[in-house]
Amino acid sequence: MDVEGQNSNHQNQDTAPQMSKGLRRALIVLNCVLMALGNTGGPLLLRLYFRSGGKRQWLSSWLETGGWPFIFVPLLITYLHRRRRRRCQLRPGNQHPTKLFFITPRLFLACAFIGLFIGLDDFLYAYGLSFLPVSTSSLLISTQLAFTAFFAFLIVKLKFSPYSINSVALLTVGAVILGLHVSSDRPDNVTRGQYYLGFILTLGAAALYGLILPLVELMYSKAKQAITYTLVMEMQLVMGFFATAFCTVGMLVNKDFQAIPREARHFELGEFRYYVVLVWNAVFWQFFFLGTVGVIFCVNTLLAGILVAVFIPVTEVLGVVFFKENFSSEKGVALGLSLWGLASYSYGEYRQEKDKKDKATPSDQGMVPLILIYNSNDTGPIIPWYQ
Repeated sequence: MDVEGQNSNHQNQDTAPQMSKGLRRALIVLNCVLMALGNTGGPLLLRLYFRSGGKRQWLSSWLETGGWPFIFVPLLITYLHRRRRRRCQLRPGNQHPTKLFFITPRLFLACAFIGLFIGLDDFLYAYGLSFLPVSTSSLLISTQLAFTAFFAFLIVKLKFSPYSINSVALLTVGAVILGLHVSSDRPDNVTRGQYYLGFILTLGAAALYGLILPLVELMYSKAKQAITYTLVMEMQLVMGFFATAFCTVGMLVNKDFQAIPREARHFELGEFRYYVVLVWNAVFWQFFFLGTVGVIFCVNTLLAGILVAVFIPVTEVLGVVFFKENFSSEKGVALGLSLWGLASYSYGEYRQEKDKKDKATPSDQGMVPLILIYNSNDTGPIIPWYQ
């Protein structure tokens, strides 16, 4: 993927250490697992909240990024590792304080801006889900892949391969089929106006998230500093803070904080389980956001969008298991197409890597291939997570 500003990144980052293939693959797997947990567990817990008597849209949107303080745990671990490593490398009497954080004011402002967008997206999604059935909401959220591809083409100059185009097409068809089994799917307690409002808000959430993913990748390319995994976590911390601050203002205006104890007492699963649902909701959504920025860092925006679409029918299957929902043949076909789309994208990435290796000349054997230093979106070198 060609991204504007990669030359400046090269100049600022060409002295950065190299990440091993094994560590890079481990990070990819870790972030995909985090996305899987968050992208399936988050909606299920949010659905459980509404099914059991929860009615606060601003509170539910706040939970989607309210788990940002959990990122301090891995950041503390990486800081202690850096400090210990630095002490072992430097001579006694020549010690310098270990940097507490790497994010620059420029990156901080960019993360704050994107964080406000994420907060708005949280609210649109939560508000829309309160009025729509799950199948319709899933159909609309699936369209984020098309929005992601469109905005990635405009913002980060994404180059499509036949395999990625095939993957997008399969996932889009699967999303359409997923919604074909609904006819008059408006819930009994929802008015026609509320139904259409939820439809518009959910579609807006999909479009906005399709814009956010390329903006994150563009931010990486314009950082003018080495993008380490520690820096990625710091950036997610800032984005989560400002997204939560946005939703906190909404909660204050809507007086959701005063309503929480009252809602807990009337929660169908009990008052204690009400707070358990809220806490785990925040944890799983934080898994999702941290995994998403990690996938963008290790691979690219399109894979993050594809994984979001892939796990939507998986969420439907889990809804059948945990909530005894009906699993129609359309959902089965959509699940198959989604898995096919992921396989198509993965095979395309494999072929691309293989072609690059085959094109390497014998004279290049003494040098480190560019692909081993730079990630697939050419936004800069891949740095060990502990930097």
